[in-house]
Parts: sequence; structure tokens; C-alpha cells
Amino acid sequence: MAETTSVDDFRTACEQAEVHTVEVATLDTLGHIRGKRVPVERFFSTTVDGGLNIADAIFTFDMQNDLPDHPYINMESGFLDCHLVPDVSTGRIFSHRPGYALVFADTFDPHGQPHFAAPRNVLANQIERCRQAGLDPVVATELEFYICAPDWTPVQNHIQYSSLTDALELEDCVRDMRHGLLAAGLELESSNPEYGPGQMEINIGHADAMTCADNTVLLKSIVKQVAVQHGMRATFMPKLWTEPSGSGMHIHTSLSEGGANAFADSDGIPNQLMTHWVAGLLEHAESMTLLGAPTINGPKRIRPYTFVPTHVHWGLDNRSVYCRCICEPDSVANRVEHRAAGADANPYLMIAAILAAGLDGIERALPLPAMSEGDMYADPGDSLALPTDLAGAIATYRNSPLSELLGKMFSEGFLCLADHELSLAAENSPHPDEVNNWERARYAEHC
Repeated sequence: MAETTSVDDFRTACEQAEVHTVEVATLDTLGHIRGKRVPVERFFSTTVDGGLNIADAIFTFDMQNDLPDHPYINMESGFLDCHLVPDVSTGRIFSHRPGYALVFADTFDPHGQPHFAAPRNVLANQIERCRQAGLDPVVATELEFYICAPDWTPVQNHIQYSSLTDALELEDCVRDMRHGLLAAGLELESSNPEYGPGQMEINIGHADAMTCADNTVLLKSIVKQVAVQHGMRATFMPKLWTEPSGSGMHIHTSLSEGGANAFADSDGIPNQLMTHWVAGLLEHAESMTLLGAPTINGPKRIRPYTFVPTHVHWGLDNRSVYCRCICEPDSVANRVEHRAAGADANPYLMIAAILAAGLDGIERALPLPAMSEGDMYADPGDSLALPTDLAGAIATYRNSPLSELLGKMFSEGFLCLADHELSLAAENSPHPDEVNNWERARYAEHC
């Protein structure tokens, strides 16, 4: 089902699909979909106008639903209700779970203001900043994940990148994932086996920034649910095992100005607008690391020859750089690919960080350094190195300009979660490179 535009449209779609339950959804800080299931009759008679409440504790949850200390959401404040207001334009009908539909909700605090900690609101703020500058961000994501046995062991003992012959038993599962995504209104471009045993990639089409983030979290949820239906498991944990490839989320951005791609005339080199946009991403690359790798596990991807950038640089069609710029002559597909984030990153927060950084580059007319060419793992030159552990990622985000752009109160809470993860890891996962059973038990099910 494509996105709907009115309550009547959504009601009709629910009736035609014999929906009995509508899920009213929001995202917690680490990217898990939370909300409430409402009988379809009550949704249209009451919830669609009146909304519903949920405890703001969801924005302090860690991966295991423990409640780390938070400066604003805590027992002293009372863990207040926040109010979810359904946005029926986001309504989706599920085919992989017949009878269910979902709408995303806008989240408000007890005073009727957008809740500072809600990731959708963090992204909405950056979209509005772009629109005030006359620019509409267009975004697409590519996500990698592993299909595993129920005990999180590999389902394959070999790698066959993009094979159309190998592992048809996995293709049965991935086919149902594709069908579920299409039915939920996602523009699905393709899927393929990736460079790990049982690793897959699914690419979805571009959309406005908020729709892309909505689509990305739905993709992750549907993939995990369909895997369970096939007696397997799927995880977006960024580094499931020590040696095999990690899983990332590549984020492609362009800017629409007057309905046209403002990067279209980048012919072999970024035009002026793309130049400043990419310069902003490079300016804030260090501090963006924490948004893309918010646990002890994520930074373990940031190693040479992993197709994950280790330094801050840009290039053209080069998969060893931080920002890959697509600059074809007069092409409406010209865009910038950000290649650093892990697959577990909250897409609302990661896209918000990219928009904030890129727009800062435009507003300050930041210049680009020289383009990088060749193997940037072998010779990164004087390019700035990215943090390679959680402590470094925390240090570069704390008190950074990016943390201010995303919101002081949000950033303070986000750092509390990161500090909590770091304290747990010191005792349970001290090795800088090894991925151990504690990490898999903590992250695999919930990433």
C-alpha cells in the first residue's frame, strides 16, 4: 500500500484489507519501534483525533530496556506521559502480518510542545532548517544485515557476493521480505547477497527525508519479523562476529530546489552547492561517528579494508572514502553517499545529523579539501582519522557544534545512553577488536 493522504483514504484501505488492529508507532532513542496496538474501530472513532499516551521512559531505554540515568527523564520527574498524535499520511498496511496496519505518530510533551527527545522531532527540526533555506532534502538508504539461525550462528559457511545461484533457501526468506516491504509502501529497488556468510543488502528508493527514515525503520522491523516466520533470525548488529564483514547503512542525499535536483549540474566534480554540502559533512564527521555507532560494537567496523571509511575525505566513484560523490553530466541522480554509519544507527538521528552538517556547510560556505583518489586505506595522507572506539566517539560528540545543532537537551540524554554503554563494556567487552558472546547477547536480537 502506498502512503495515504487522509483519514478517509486510510479507513478505506483498512476496510479493504480487513485490518483489525492499527499500530500507533514512534521511535525510541536507539531506533526501536515502540507504541500501542489499537482495535481498528477505536482507532477511527477515538485515537485518530485524540491520540494516546505513552511513558517518556522509552527515550531513556538502553538495548535491554534498562533505564540509565537521564538528566530530564527520570524518577524525580515522574517518567511523564508523552502524547502520540497519529499522522495518517504515514499509514501502511502489512501483508506479512495480515490484519495489521501502522501509522507513525508525532510526539508531544505534557505542555503540547514537540518532545525534545523524540527522534522524529530531531529530524523534523533539521528538515525545517533546510526548508527555510529553500532546500528539500531527498534521501535514500542501503542497509546490510545478517540472516542467522535462531541461536545466532551462521546459516552459511561461505561467501557468494551477489550470487543468483547460491542459497535458494535464503532467497525464499528474502523474497517474502521484499514482498512485505512492497506491500507496506516502500519503493524497493533490489536485494543481493553481501560479503558475509548469510549477509544480505536491501536497497529502497529515495524519498523526502522523513519518509525515508520511516521506510528505513519499517524495513528493519519487517525483515526481522519475516526472518522469524521462516524459523531464522535477522540482525542489523553492525559487527556480529570478529572476522566477517560488518553491516552498514549507506545514506544518499541530494537537495531539491524548485522541484529539481540542485546537484544535477555537477559534471565530473561537485557544483558549488554540493561542494558546501559535502564540506559540512566532513567538518562534522568526527562528531557524527557517535550517531552512526552508538554502542561498543559499532566502532569495531571502523577498520581498514572493510569498505568502512577510517578517515575524513571525499572522492568520486571510490568506495574507500567517507563521502562518495556521484557527479554525472546533467544527471537527476547526482547525490552524495555517506558511507560511515552502522546498520544499527537510528536513521532519524543519522539523517538529522547529515542534514545539520550539510546545511552548516552551505550556510558557512565551507570549502572542500582536495579530492581523494586511489586506495585511501593504504595512504590516507593528512586526512583526519575517525574515532575507532566508543570512548573516542563520545569525546568528539560531547560539547561539539553538532550536538548543539541537534538540540542541547536531546544530546545530553543521548550521551547518557552512550556513557552507560561504555561503562558496561569496560567490564564485559574490553577487547578493542574482538566481538564476544556478551555483545551478541546484548545487541543481536535488538539491533
